[in-house]
Amino acid sequence: MAKVGFIGLGIMGAPMAENLQKGGHKLYLHDQKNPPAALLEGGATVCTSGAEVAKRADIIIIMVPDTPHVEAVLFSEKGVAEGLSAGKIVVDMSSISPIATKGFAQKVNALGCQYLDAPVSGGEVGAKAASLTIMVGGSESAFNDVKPLFELMGKNITLVGGNGDGQTTKVANQIIVALNIQAVAEALLFASKAGADPARVRQALMGGFASSRILEVHGERMVKRTFNPGFRIELHQKDLNLALQGAKQLGISLPNTAAAQELMNACAANGMSGLDHSALCRAVEIMSNHEIAKAS
Repeated sequence: MAKVGFIGLGIMGAPMAENLQKGGHKLYLHDQKNPPAALLEGGATVCTSGAEVAKRADIIIIMVPDTPHVEAVLFSEKGVAEGLSAGKIVVDMSSISPIATKGFAQKVNALGCQYLDAPVSGGEVGAKAASLTIMVGGSESAFNDVKPLFELMGKNITLVGGNGDGQTTKVANQIIVALNIQAVAEALLFASKAGADPARVRQALMGGFASSRILEVHGERMVKRTFNPGFRIELHQKDLNLALQGAKQLGISLPNTAAAQELMNACAANGMSGLDHSALCRAVEIMSNHEIAKAS
């Protein structure tokens, strides 16, 4: 049984922490809100600060929305860094800047601790089912130490390379996901406007080369009009911004990523930033003055 700290208990973090607890590990929690009752009933300890979490746990997991939040968790007053001692491992499972990640890792390494960036893919569904894809950057020794915890939260777990490489992989993932959501939205809109039943079109496409996880899950959301957030548009906007900023620094062009970001921006401008990213279809619906027909 490991002593595991968990900071950030939102849509993703809470079920991830619950899966660690089900695996028999002792949890030390910190969040802006009260932790879920299930975690407390299971024996988790609430800490008043990130520093306290770091003092009491051997492995500290962070799962917060964006780069500034991770920096604050780590290095603000009473942050994780203040509670670290040599030999501990910090694992950031948020989706943030690869460049900032390398700087965070250097600071943590200087305290005699190891650092892993381990962003995830799979959304709320994957977090609850412990089927997340986990993309890891850091040393092999730290990866091997934390891998038993990763295996309680995910299925496809890969050590990609050094610090920052996990976050780079996640940015690449988010490019693919966004472009697939856009493709599904345009295809179902086309089918609906042409007079076909989009639900049956989706069903037919699921058996062909166009089949994908996005068509399966988010295509169904588009047809059924269920946009309650599993992964919010505003978070995907943040990830695509990381991609476009990185592209500028690398001197490369990502034209379709930029187009997908503009559709996300259009949704946000129409008050939909808190909806699931499958609601990207609303942008093309508004531009086309046609809504994908709801399944009966």
